[in-house]
Amino acid sequence: MGFDKLLGNHRLRENLKNSVSRGKLSHFYLISGPRGSGKKTLARLIGAAAVCQGERKPCLTCDHCRKVMADTHPDFITVVDPEHKEVPVKMVRAYREDIFIRPNEAEKKVYMFPQELRNEGYNALLKVLEEPPSYGVFMLLTDNPEKILPTIRSRCTELNLLPLNASELLPRLRQAYPQADEETLAAALDRSGGYLGQALELMNQGMEADSQTKGFLAGMTHRDTMALLQALLSMEKWKREQFLSTMNRWAEILQQALICRSGSKVLSEAARQMSSQRSGQELLEAHRCIQKAIEYTQGNVSVAAICGWLSWVLR
Repeated sequence: MGFDKLLGNHRLRENLKNSVSRGKLSHFYLISGPRGSGKKTLARLIGAAAVCQGERKPCLTCDHCRKVMADTHPDFITVVDPEHKEVPVKMVRAYREDIFIRPNEAEKKVYMFPQELRNEGYNALLKVLEEPPSYGVFMLLTDNPEKILPTIRSRCTELNLLPLNASELLPRLRQAYPQADEETLAAALDRSGGYLGQALELMNQGMEADSQTKGFLAGMTHRDTMALLQALLSMEKWKREQFLSTMNRWAEILQQALICRSGSKVLSEAARQMSSQRSGQELLEAHRCIQKAIEYTQGNVSVAAICGWLSWVLR
């Protein structure tokens, strides 16, 4: 299968296949594309190709390939700091030193940076990119290559991931969600912009609802005041972050219901039902109240007070 595991992007895949077959793997790749475009998948395939022991690289069947795809290969290193938005410069410097320690098992040592770096981090990395060891491979992942310092971009091989067309994306969505109707799948395709990861995330959000959201849906769709009240009461002691996440979810459902009333396709079946039971003015007013609740939450108003206010204005 090799690079064919990556959907779409036919020219990019063919260029990579030709480069690998000629032994011309770059020592530095800049992989760009929106969230859900397949950046990590592509990076792992390149990493697998770098350490593969098969004839057609990446074979995805040898021990090295399987370890890379499972994120257990000692020579495929993911540089990420989950506690920070960006990788600290001290971590970049540590891995810059680590590159001069030869690989443990493979002929190459591969570093994937899926998280953004600060400018000082890029500058620290630049020193090793200018004169990398022969076995070193670096991959920076970004949603916007314009963020990257020009001195870094000038030394890299840029790979830009493109959106998929409907014939490539819809079969994967149908396979992942066989029970979904065509309208839901089409809405996920439209809203994802053609990127599989975003489409799957949208489908997952549309399919799953916690008990509080189910109570909200019952209250708004069937005018079940008691269900809405019970949902809000159960949230009074929630942490601010958890409550804010649910409010954003409710705002999204109401927004989809409003879009549905305008005649456009939407992902959520719940939003479609709500739009058939509520007027546009009612939906707009409810959306305004939820947005106000989000503002109150961000302004440090207590969650319990916001729940009490919503139980009154949404009844």
